[in-house]
Amino acid sequence: MKRRHFLQLGGVGISAAALPLRAQQLMPMQDLQPLIRSVAGDVPPKPGRVHIGLPQLAENGNSVPLELTVDSPMTEADHVRSLHVFGERNPRPLIASFHLGPHAGRAKVTTRIRLAGSQRVVAIAVLSDGSAWSDETEVIVTSAACLDEMSI
Repeated sequence: MKRRHFLQLGGVGISAAALPLRAQQLMPMQDLQPLIRSVAGDVPPKPGRVHIGLPQLAENGNSVPLELTVDSPMTEADHVRSLHVFGERNPRPLIASFHLGPHAGRAKVTTRIRLAGSQRVVAIAVLSDGSAWSDETEVIVTSAACLDEMSI
């Protein structure tokens, strides 16, 4: 193998390794506060009562397992009305909304979501008394999703 051919192959390898980083740079972080205000109202959500179950490292952003639980008795007087999930690097930052009630039994949702690269994921729970609670976590995504229409 000639030196020039070896250097060309090395350059291709470095370019391929930088591709996920480049894709993440294309999706800038978005300000989630206006969206959170639209679901939670004027009172800022308090940390606690909501628990996000997401892997810290997701190999594929197309299908990331998510589990949301809220500490609530789910009675007629005290229950979760809605759960909202936001991702700051997704093209559409509102990932999912779930509407619950006292007949749900427990405040738990399990699903899969798409993530456009490594980012902070925020969950907001709105309770029947009008209070809002939150949790957030960081997820590292090695193969980004949600980039179908973008050219890299």
